Amino acid sequence: MASYAVNEAAVAHVRDLIDRRQYVLESDWSEVQPDAARENAYLERHSWEEYAAWHLGLTEGATDGTKARYAFVCGDLRRVHRSGLIACVYRASEWRHKEVELAAHDLLQRLDATSG
Repeated sequence: MASYAVNEAAVAHVRDLIDRRQYVLESDWSEVQPDAARENAYLERHSWEEYAAWHLGLTEGATDGTKARYAFVCGDLRRVHRSGLIACVYRASEWRHKEVELAAHDLLQRLDATSG
């Protein structure tokens, strides 16, 4: 099983988006989660650093600048989705990636407090 480190730059990016109210409170994550085609289109116009900012986890041992490096996406590459954060909490807890789970949980709590 892969292991993950928390992507602190992504946590800061998502925190900033929440503070600027760049979020969606109700969505079907299975419908809005970026698929490979959307990710590829995003990468044609953005840097790997910008791409990484949407992923709360960094796959340990994977090479920077590859999709395999980045895990636990929580937005549609434009806005944070509450359903995406919930998915991150769930997936991370399911596979016992505690640090990522707690980071996603903290962001979800911040989103809920901000959106009131």
